[in-house]
Amino acid sequence: MCTTSFAHWITLLCSVAEVDLDGVREALAAFPDTLLVEATGDIYAIYDPDDDYAQRPRHGWATVVTSNANDSASDLDRPGVYRLNIGLPRDRFHELLDPRAEHDMKAIDILLPHPIYGGQNWVCVLNPDRTWPLAQQLLVEAHAFAVRKHNNAARRRSQHR
Repeated sequence: MCTTSFAHWITLLCSVAEVDLDGVREALAAFPDTLLVEATGDIYAIYDPDDDYAQRPRHGWATVVTSNANDSASDLDRPGVYRLNIGLPRDRFHELLDPRAEHDMKAIDILLPHPIYGGQNWVCVLNPDRTWPLAQQLLVEAHAFAVRKHNNAARRRSQHR
């Protein structure tokens, strides 16, 4: 087990072994002002600094999906397979992936465009292992992006009052 620091306010753990679902949940829960919503075995990480998600629902900045309930592209009904999904800024997404390229959406431990939301700059990885350090860095970036979007929206709301 080693410790890798990606930002001054958070330290994430990396491992030489595959990260299990509980490890991903713990990593998501460690981000400041993140609300974890769990439903039907899936996990949604939502930036919620104002604790107002119930009054103002919004999409998460990262999710973990454990079944084919929403799509079957990754064949998540295989035993022990889950998909970590991460929403990124457009430029960062395109630095990492060519969405027009052919991708095996069932491949384990490979960074891929999300099978449904790749067009909205989401990436995914099934059962991160060697990709876990990269996934952790992308989670830091996705959280920072969620903070920026929240702050921009809050500023717009306050200007229209």
